[in-house]
Amino acid sequence: MSPSSAAAIPPVLAEVVRSGFVEGHHRGSLVVLAADGTVELALGDVTAPVFPRSSNKPMQAAGVLRAGLDLSGERLALAAASHSGEIFHRDLVRKMLAEHELTPAELQCPPDLPLDPVETETYLAAGAVRDRVTMNCSGKHAAMLAACDVNGWPKESYLDPEHPLQKLIHEVVEEAAGEPVAAVGTDGCGAPLMAISLTGLARAFRHFVLAPEGSAERRVADAMRAHPEYVAGTRRPDTWLMREVPGVLSKMGAEAVQAVALPDGRALAFKIDDGGTRALGPVLARALRMLGVDGDVVARIGEAPLHGGGGVVGEIRAVF
Repeated sequence: MSPSSAAAIPPVLAEVVRSGFVEGHHRGSLVVLAADGTVELALGDVTAPVFPRSSNKPMQAAGVLRAGLDLSGERLALAAASHSGEIFHRDLVRKMLAEHELTPAELQCPPDLPLDPVETETYLAAGAVRDRVTMNCSGKHAAMLAACDVNGWPKESYLDPEHPLQKLIHEVVEEAAGEPVAAVGTDGCGAPLMAISLTGLARAFRHFVLAPEGSAERRVADAMRAHPEYVAGTRRPDTWLMREVPGVLSKMGAEAVQAVALPDGRALAFKIDDGGTRALGPVLARALRMLGVDGDVVARIGEAPLHGGGGVVGEIRAVF
């Protein structure tokens, strides 16, 4: 292996320990920003572009506000959500659509089951099937459609990267991240997905918590922190963290991406290279402790037991 190839391999952020034996590793990259925005810690390549996946949702929600959509409270939190598909999530998505005389059939996110496995069992037991409203991104899609409604923009093409709304969101992402979007792809929900670096992602979250009151960015951050159960769900780490640590803004993304900002401007962002979400909690807990955030909620987030024979035989643990 050449030195350049070795340098490109991300460091190990977590290891899988079963019965005292290390049976696997999760590699990735992580950046921590100081309160003044400078890089305090960088593990791996934190300047290369990544797809932040749903960690981009606060920026997408700020985009619909800039487009003139008047959202606040639970509705704005749900516009930035990867919701669990619980009843209160689904009910509010339907209300948001009805308020603009829109229907669930106009949502272009794919039909899905609830993101939360406990909710899925209840949902299926009731005889329900995959539905667009149940899909975890339906709040974001409802807000995008509503923004099109208030502007007279075409609704059938609201996911086209060249659509006026998506071009506005593109601008918001670049402003918040402080860098150009490196690539545009398609997210799991069908929406355009903007690639930025992990450093840019951490800068964006820092920007949101420090933005002036009344700005689109600050309104999104405040709504998410006031109504975290609408951002995630009743059994989700983002909810626990924003509910129990004052002023924290937190949002995970698919493929094991996570971004967090503290109210004083300190921030972090990371991605597990293999997309293994089982390592997300331990890595997040370790990074939070490095920022001085600890307590029962951090311990709960960091728990990642391995099971064997019906009992706990190991754990996934952070190693940085």
